[in-house]
Amino acid sequence: MRRAVSVIALVAGLAAPAWAAPKGYVLEAKGSWTSAADEAVRAAGGVVDFKHGATGLGVVRSENPGFLASAQASGAFASVTEDVLVQWQPDIRTYELDEASINPSDDTFFSNIQWAPQAVSAPAAWNAGCTGSGVRVAILDGGIYSAHSDLVANLDVASSRSFVPGFAFNEDTGTFWHGTHVAGIVAGADNTVGIVGIAPEATLIGVKVLHSGSGSFGSVISGILYASTPRAQGGAGADIINMSLGALFPKSSTGAGPLVAALNKAVNYAGSNGTLVVSAAGNSGLDLDHSGNLISVPAQSGAGIAVAATGPMAFAYGSTDFSRPASYTNYGNSAIHVSAPGGDFAYPGNENCTLTTTTGSLTRPCWVFDMVLSSSRGTGASTTTYSWAAGTSMAAPAASAVAAIIKQANPGISLGALKSALAQSADDVFKPGHDEFSGNGFVNAFRACTGQ
Repeated sequence: MRRAVSVIALVAGLAAPAWAAPKGYVLEAKGSWTSAADEAVRAAGGVVDFKHGATGLGVVRSENPGFLASAQASGAFASVTEDVLVQWQPDIRTYELDEASINPSDDTFFSNIQWAPQAVSAPAAWNAGCTGSGVRVAILDGGIYSAHSDLVANLDVASSRSFVPGFAFNEDTGTFWHGTHVAGIVAGADNTVGIVGIAPEATLIGVKVLHSGSGSFGSVISGILYASTPRAQGGAGADIINMSLGALFPKSSTGAGPLVAALNKAVNYAGSNGTLVVSAAGNSGLDLDHSGNLISVPAQSGAGIAVAATGPMAFAYGSTDFSRPASYTNYGNSAIHVSAPGGDFAYPGNENCTLTTTTGSLTRPCWVFDMVLSSSRGTGASTTTYSWAAGTSMAAPAASAVAAIIKQANPGISLGALKSALAQSADDVFKPGHDEFSGNGFVNAFRACTGQ
């Protein structure tokens, strides 16, 4: 059974960096990064933008056209690779909710519309005391609108960082802001306005590694290493890293190979610190078990896990098949750990549907209600803007939020036990056991909370 590949298929966009001078490089020292590596970079005419002692990884820029050869000749590095810019996030289907439809004093307004928390039994988990409180979730993305009414109370601004030169962690382009939507799915506050996240009391950390959906390997690697490094050592101390981003690369690519290897090393470092790295599986409708020479990263990177997307067909007409595989999701037994609500837009036709709310009703094209509703940037100075969107980008934060609930309920849990608990608490929705579309199953926040 396989549906048509979605029009939002993810395509790797390897390109020469936008910078003409200086160029960027990702370096791996022989062993840990020490002052000897600093000196070798300086002698080759480079400047270190980020370095990580434990992994030996560094991100460097240089105007010296001979930097790569000079750094390699120094003998201090196991690899020196020119960085590349990649389009990590494709254009996804979105639909903005106009502000006139929002009740500013009642977030139960969306109780009949925001189906994703209900689909994973989040309200039952909240009633059982599991809200993600005390758990730190880093959102590695394009930027979080830090003034948003549903995010401001949960956002650790002091720990938030940008690894995109020239931009703060709370800057991006357009009116949607992918990172803001993702953050709301994880931990939109239960504050009587707007939407509610699946782990509404988790702490959010904004780590900007992309701008308008694109970014360098160096930025993503830096963000992972920073987020997963303990706060006592200058990092963000994240328990969970959410990466709603990804791209496909040929496994045999000589240019991307060392960068993919460095990304693996960063994800594995996070795992060694007990940080769970959760990544979107990708939106290409690709069977990752039979993808030939292609690899999806970071979905298939290191010790992290990949999340496939699900979504109902015709929710506005009463469909509650929330665990239905989304039309665009990547899949594969070898890659998918769990599935989670990502929404869909495959409903045919463009007729309007009307759903009741606590303040009246809301009329939109029927397919819109099948997508995931969350926070967005909007225009002007508004702090109460929301949009629907669909993609594995929306599924990953739902799984991250359920992982945060497990972590809250089991504070000392190991990484391996956390992965197992996420899998074992999921609903076995297709054939018994592990399957290609849902992995270990469809996430369940209540079972994750209670262990039932």
